[in-house]
Formats: sequence, C-alpha cells, structure tokens
Amino acid sequence: MSAASSSIARVPLVDRTAATGTVRAVLDQVHGAFGATPNMFRAVANSPAALQSMWGAFGALGGGVIGAALGEQIAVAVANRNACDYCLAAHTALGRKAGVSGEALAAAQAGESADPRTAAVLRFVLQLVNERGQVDAADVQALRDQGVNDEQIVEIVAHVALNLFTNYVNVALGVPVDFPGVKLRLAH
Repeated sequence: MSAASSSIARVPLVDRTAATGTVRAVLDQVHGAFGATPNMFRAVANSPAALQSMWGAFGALGGGVIGAALGEQIAVAVANRNACDYCLAAHTALGRKAGVSGEALAAAQAGESADPRTAAVLRFVLQLVNERGQVDAADVQALRDQGVNDEQIVEIVAHVALNLFTNYVNVALGVPVDFPGVKLRLAH
C-alpha cells in the first residue's frame, strides 16, 4: 500500500506547537526550513531519536559535495523504485526548487539522465537499492570512470540510506502526502 492511498497515518502526526523539548526544537528547525512542518517529520517526531537522526542526516548531506540537484535526483529515483508517493512528491518539489527541470526529474524516476555522469550515478543508486547494497568493484569503478571521486561515492551511498529511511517511514506508516502529487513510473 502506498502512502497516497492512505488518508490516515498509522502513527499520530505530532503537532509542532504542542511538542516540547528536543522534539519541539527540531520541529521548529524543520518548520523554519520549509515554512511548514511536513507530515513526514510530524510522524517521525513520535521518536525524538529518530527525528534527530533524520533531521541531522538531512543537514549533514545538504552541506555535502554532490549538490542539491543530484541529491534530489537520487531521492526521486529511490522513491520511485520503492513506490513512495510521499518522497516522490516531496523530492520532485525540492528538485525543482534546486533548479532541476521537470523533464530531468521524470527521467530520474526511471534512473535515467541525459548527462552521462548523472546517469551513471542513478544506475548505481538503483543497483544499490535493487541488490540491497551488493555491488562490486566494477560497479564502483563505473562511477569513477565518470569522474565521481571517493568522497562523492560515499556520500551517494549515504543519500541512498537516508532515502530508504524516509521511504520506509512514509510507506510503512501511511504518512499522508502534503506536497503536490507526482505519478509513480513503473519499474523497467
């Protein structure tokens, strides 16, 4: 069942204004960053540790070396592969905000890109997801052949891990989508 097909979350959505302590502090940061408090963070706020982990990972990777545009294309590819309506909608909106065209985001859903470097990254990302991390030296070398360095490779894996976390939260907990909807593409 996808998040979009569920109208009621399977855990309470924490109200930022009623939250206290660490949860309130983190939700205030989230609200400041988005101008609203997305439902995903409200669901994760049921666990202060999970909320701090997720928000900290977003902050750390947001300041990383691969850049927002590629990070959002990775997120869209992973969300589409995992049939996460929530993350697909959120990262399509964030990708557009990062300057990625609608066409490039639609291509990323299928793990494709007109840019050879981005295409290699997206192929690797989907291989990580499909094979549950079981890639080999040749797969990593294919990234290096496109000019992706070791720092970027490790960061790409971290983006995949974060997106698996968010996808699983949204799908498993039926978090209602509060971003403009995007149609999932069938896997090839």
